[in-house]
Amino acid sequence: MNKVFRACALATASAAALAPVAAFAEDGAAPRNIYAIAIFLAFITLTLFITRWAATLTKSQDAFFTASGGVPAWQNGLAIAGDFMSAATFLGITGLMFAVGYDAYILSIGILIGWPIMLMLICEPFRNLGKFTFVDVVTFRFDSEKLRLLAGLTSLTVVVFYLIGQMVGAGKLIELLFGIDYAVAIIVVTALMISYVYFGGMLATTWVQMVKAGLLLAGGFYLCVALLAKFGFSLDGVLMASASTHPSGDKFLAPGGWLKGDFFNATSVALTMCFGIMGLPHILMRFFTVRDAAAARKSVTYATLLMVFFYGFILVIGFGSVALIWENPAYYDAPGVVRGGGNLIAIHLADALGGDVMLGFMSAVTFATILAVVAGLALAGSAAISHDILPVLMKDGGLSPERQLQVSRLSVFAIGAAALLLGLLFETQNIAVVTAVALAVAASVNFPILIMALHWGGMTARGAIFGGLAGLGLSFILIVLSKTVWVDLLGAEKPIFPYVYPTIAAMPTTFLATIIASKLDKSAAASMARARYAQQKERSLVGVGAAPANAEA
Repeated sequence: MNKVFRACALATASAAALAPVAAFAEDGAAPRNIYAIAIFLAFITLTLFITRWAATLTKSQDAFFTASGGVPAWQNGLAIAGDFMSAATFLGITGLMFAVGYDAYILSIGILIGWPIMLMLICEPFRNLGKFTFVDVVTFRFDSEKLRLLAGLTSLTVVVFYLIGQMVGAGKLIELLFGIDYAVAIIVVTALMISYVYFGGMLATTWVQMVKAGLLLAGGFYLCVALLAKFGFSLDGVLMASASTHPSGDKFLAPGGWLKGDFFNATSVALTMCFGIMGLPHILMRFFTVRDAAAARKSVTYATLLMVFFYGFILVIGFGSVALIWENPAYYDAPGVVRGGGNLIAIHLADALGGDVMLGFMSAVTFATILAVVAGLALAGSAAISHDILPVLMKDGGLSPERQLQVSRLSVFAIGAAALLLGLLFETQNIAVVTAVALAVAASVNFPILIMALHWGGMTARGAIFGGLAGLGLSFILIVLSKTVWVDLLGAEKPIFPYVYPTIAAMPTTFLATIIASKLDKSAAASMARARYAQQKERSLVGVGAAPANAEA
């Protein structure tokens, strides 16, 4: 194992070392930003040392997927927050606020509202009922391989589509900031992702998330304070300056800039953000990394508090960026065309507030953010393949613990290969499509099945399968008929489905189809599942029989 780790680490470091070389190669002059490259390489060095340490403790499947339940609540909370303080959140919401104003912040509010709901309804019973994955909980009282397979496939769907968006975003960001060819950038990200997960498992992934969360919070805090300082530490001053600069004037601070005052569209976006977080496999897995249900609750509390601060920073940065960037020609390639696209507004703001040093720091931290997120996604994808899907397909539950760990690690390579290939294939595609698929499936399929499995004793395996298939099918159909695909990709004049996300229709469909099919299910298996609910409820509340933290890694 040590020789293999050294070989892979050397290959990863060599790939990463291409960053400065490529940056020089474009024009033969100085690198684009030596600070970004230096911080980027420092982050890689630190995280590879962490991975080497974690590899010595990752000797079982428990350790690989859950760090043997030994992660302290505060660390897990920081890592959970790190999962959500992603590049898509930091860059995407800031860029959208820069363009459309007030409406974009509904993305942040939806996520923040979701966490207290998760704390009250999901985290404790989830920790008490499962072992490794979301599928363990959904199938707890059902002897149904079909349901396990469906839940595993929906989990994998969310992971893969979410991963595509992250990989394409990483490739484009590195290509622009470091001067590296897109294909090389994707290879670097894939190599690092595999190294973290294959060797260090959940423990390494947790520490990578913690490091990048700390860096991103520090960077966001600096940008927020530096921006407020320019306006006498007055938020009103920031808002007034932005409104006076933006062509929309005061309307920039009012609803309607993005969602056009459409109640149903706003509701669909809010539902997706709020309930989508409760169906993301890589987030739900983290409830098994702590000692017990009480620690799981504390983890969510810590994560929520950290994200309140983070989204507060985004509020100031998103609005304030207009005042400093909108009329500054240094950040435009042509009139009305922001250099690098709207998603780099936060990076441009870092340059405006802190020069090359802050630009380099935020660029490197953004890349570190993407690396941490893809590591968590790869681990969740590995769990879906090796723990949920393969045992059903192979009809073999008798693998030794050592063999299970080998299969889990090998599946990381499968996820990495798929991420590399799809990242290359989707280079020129609109990544909003794949992100919409991931969030829609999480909110419209995974969440309804999970919440009913936990809190409705009348649900049956047949009902969950019918509901899941109905919600999944409708989600894909409505995404194709939405503006993202029907207009932006297929060239139609206007969309057939008028809303950003399909959740407003697909999530009720999943609930309704599950309820109807469960009510109509009179099979012996259905009766047995209903009878088992009392036992499940007791365990979910009391924790007797729950998978214990395993001190042995």
